[in-house]
Amino acid sequence: MYAIVEIGGKQFKAAEGDRLYVPRLKAEVGDSLTFDRVLLVSGDDGVQVGAPTVGGASLTAEVLGHVKGDKVIVFKKKRRKGYRVKNGHRQPYTQIKIGALSVN
Repeated sequence: MYAIVEIGGKQFKAAEGDRLYVPRLKAEVGDSLTFDRVLLVSGDDGVQVGAPTVGGASLTAEVLGHVKGDKVIVFKKKRRKGYRVKNGHRQPYTQIKIGALSVN
């Protein structure tokens, strides 16, 4: 059984026991979160597609930690002008572990 859930404006495929990296959430390590923006649920009884969400469906998750993604180098240059700028960026993520998926 799996679900498509919207977390932080992005869609993720989540099944029980999965570990996901989602955009940074304002939660402490060890907190339990509930996501009710479930867009699709697939299980033994078929597929339920929401319009836009599946009514009564929710997903629980536990926050495992806050991490940063890989470094992305941003380099800007204008030829013959002596203009060069090099910046790096590391996107912040929250690692969560999916718990139970409940559908009413």
